[in-house]
Amino acid sequence: MSPRVLLVNDDGPPGPQSPYIYGLYRHLITNLRWDVKVVVPSSQKSWIGESKQSCPSSRADAPLAGKAFHIQEITRGRYYYPKEPDGMGEVSSASRPLSEGEVAEWVLLDGTPATCTNIALHNLYPGTIDLVISGPNLGRNSSAALAMSSGTIGAAMSSALSQIRSVAISYGTVLHTTPNELFGPANILSGQIIQYLWNNWGKDIGGIRNGEIDMYNVNIPMIMELLNPEGIDVHWTHMWRNSYGRLFKAILTPGAMSTTKVVPNKGQDMARQYPAQQSEPGGDVEGDVEGDVSRDGPATLVFKFSPDFQPLITPSLGSLPVGSDGWAIAKGHASITPLRACFAHVDHDPAAIGPESVRILKL
Repeated sequence: MSPRVLLVNDDGPPGPQSPYIYGLYRHLITNLRWDVKVVVPSSQKSWIGESKQSCPSSRADAPLAGKAFHIQEITRGRYYYPKEPDGMGEVSSASRPLSEGEVAEWVLLDGTPATCTNIALHNLYPGTIDLVISGPNLGRNSSAALAMSSGTIGAAMSSALSQIRSVAISYGTVLHTTPNELFGPANILSGQIIQYLWNNWGKDIGGIRNGEIDMYNVNIPMIMELLNPEGIDVHWTHMWRNSYGRLFKAILTPGAMSTTKVVPNKGQDMARQYPAQQSEPGGDVEGDVEGDVSRDGPATLVFKFSPDFQPLITPSLGSLPVGSDGWAIAKGHASITPLRACFAHVDHDPAAIGPESVRILKL
């Protein structure tokens, strides 16, 4: 039986920052003949994940991305009507019949990816969704550092916490720019993986839905080997536990005190090489200067998201644990990582005394 699908993402409607969602949508409805509803943020919401749920885990190496809701804001929506060939379409404040060339009616919400998922599942299409597909993300979501901050995974987690099966899909940027000829093979591979997972959903005694695995995180590298008849290998993986450092740059505004020192940054930002990971498009505010503001003098507290992703995107192969999602994408393989919709805790604490159910720390 084919699932009824909700397709969400964190990159927003089709456009330069969201080049993949329309192609996957067309593949799902045309080739797999699945019933697909689409609810996405009205603009890009990358790096919006915020971890906030905790539960026990049978694995110490099972970190999981979070989700974010803007709980003090009113979420408003509009309707979107994609057209061939690229999904670019018209926005309307009211639902209307399809015009010539339009293929469907989507919903855009002024909210986070997790908000889009929850509103779709419980307000727009209650009781009618079997599977949530989040993505495809423009850029990889392999490793703990990226996954924990991912809006794509946050949307899938929102589904899992509503006890709906979910799969997060990310297309890792390797070539710059990614050739359009890779889009189709990536969508075909995604469809094969999702269909396999739907028909062979795994078991997890700690799962919150009927003892099933809560969700899967899939990463596909956008490489030329996708064009080969045999395609690329697909690995079951665990998550690479890594970390990140500075994510923001201080901006010295024209109104800052003249005594403030600015230390020029060295080298090109990896965020500029990987635009999928930027929080917002565009350049700096005119007249602003980026840099690391020293503590020798007063400064305005203005910062811009401008991370150095080089350690996350291009680590040495020898530093990657074999069998991890980071190792798989570095080898040119796709990865499937089963995840729980929670933080994971370490099972064994040698300082604990007593039975598993009541563990007391003796100081």
